Order: sequence, then structure tokens, then C-alpha cells
Amino acid sequence: MVDTSIHRDRQATRTMYAVQRLTNPDEIRALLAPERAYAAYALAQLEPGLFELSEWYVATGPERRALIVHSRSGLGRAFFALGDPQALDVVLSLHPGPRFTFGSLRPEHRPVVERHFILTRGQTMLRMSVTAETFEPVQGEAVRLHSRDISPINRLYSSEGGPTSYSPRHIEDGVYYGVLVDGRLASIAGTHVISPAEGVAVVGNVFTHPRHRDRGLATIATSAVTQALLQKCALVVLTVEANNDPAVRVYRRLGYGPECTLHETPLIRKEPLGLLSLTRRLIAGWRGRHQGRKVAVR
Repeated sequence: MVDTSIHRDRQATRTMYAVQRLTNPDEIRALLAPERAYAAYALAQLEPGLFELSEWYVATGPERRALIVHSRSGLGRAFFALGDPQALDVVLSLHPGPRFTFGSLRPEHRPVVERHFILTRGQTMLRMSVTAETFEPVQGEAVRLHSRDISPINRLYSSEGGPTSYSPRHIEDGVYYGVLVDGRLASIAGTHVISPAEGVAVVGNVFTHPRHRDRGLATIATSAVTQALLQKCALVVLTVEANNDPAVRVYRRLGYGPECTLHETPLIRKEPLGLLSLTRRLIAGWRGRHQGRKVAVR
């Protein structure tokens, strides 16, 4: 059901955008399908159990459209943007989401997102994908990790001094493989999200202890995770810094190919209390009280 219409004035041209919350997974899936690799994380939020933890909004004008999702899971809150930047600005002005989140957006979205959020990481990332047809496994022994391995997993992730927040459930809900050196966990690869129902999975959390780098251990762990995921999902993706040539070469060796560039970054909403966006929604409701819908004018 349409809940908001926004008029935008650009060079004497008034464009009306209808902004609505989407609750039909089939409708959302159709919007995400043309950019399946970029939208893999968002597609996974359609999985039963995750869909109930997400809020989807779309802004639609005569020639422009943008879709966003605010989701939450065991790994925290996340934001995803798709579509036209102008339409994205419209929907974010009403539904910016929580104060702190982790964003996925295309480079053309960045100027708009920066109007609403502080981006704490500016690197350009490369989204890569692999299928069963392109996958090239590498030789090497990796072991499947389970919840009982949470202590060595957290020790490994914190080996450079950073905090870790992995729980046994993270490991059991995902697919994690590790490489042992002298009986100790030296390298690990895992997942951000898996959706067998949607046929997509996102590889992540790849890490090797500083003492054991440049030995191909992360390649072995990532290969094992990818092989396991491809038994459940037709499309597996990961993200790597676009200028990290050695890592890109490793993933190409496994059969991953480039799909698009993007930004993945923690976001801090500039409007701390959310009062401005709330006011906009209230005004939109008042303006449209005789029309059975909310109407806002810019």
C-alpha cells in the first residue's frame, strides 16, 4: 500500500514520488533480480526468519525508482540501497533507519547517502561472484568449524588486537572452515549470510594469523567454504578491496569474477534523534489526510 507521495521541484519540474513499505517477498525479489550479485545480501534477507527482521521501502517516480532495506541479524544492523540516486534521496529523507548501521551502496549512491549519514570507510570495494561452472577448487586441507571451536576462532580473529564478537550461533548458522598449523587454527573463512531458499550466499570473515600469511592458507579456507556453499546455493559472492590486487588474484584463481564496485562501510546517521524524518512523515500524513494517503512536498 502506498503510504507517501513526495513532490520534488527541479528546474521548475515537479516530480511526484510515491514511497511505500513493501511486505511482499515476490515483489521485492523482482526488484532485486536484475542485479542479483550486487543484491545478494539483500536477497538473503528474504529468507524466512530473516525477512521478519527487515523493513523494505521503495520510492517510485515516473522515470526513477530506488529500493532500500533496513535489516538486523546476529551480525548487527545493515542497510542496502539499489536504484536511482534521486529516488534514493527521497526515500532516505523519510526512512533513514537506525542511528548506527552497516551500509552497502553503489558509488553513484555515495553523494546522496552522505547527505544523511557519515561514512566511516571510504574504500571502493569489488563484488565478485562464482558459480559451480566457474569454481576452481585448490588443494589443501581445511576443517569444518563448529560452535565448539568458538574459543580458538575468537583468539584468531583478535590476534591483531581488535575486539571480536562471534558467538557459537554465528558459526553454526554459517559455514566456516579453518586451516590448522601445528594443531592451532591459523586461517579461517566463513560467511556473512546464506539463503538456500534464494540460492545466494555471501563469503566473508576471511582472516589469517599474521605469522602464517603469504602461504596460501586463506585460499584453502575460502576454497573449502565456497565448495560447501555451492552445494546449497547457485550463486556465491564476496567483496574485496578493489585495489587489493593479490587478494583479487586469489579469488580469480578460485573462479570468482568481478561484478561491480560498491562501498561497504559503517554508517552513522547525521540526524541523531530522527526528529526531522519523523516530522516529515507527520506532515506527509497531515497533507494527505483527505486523500487516504500521506503527501509531502519539496
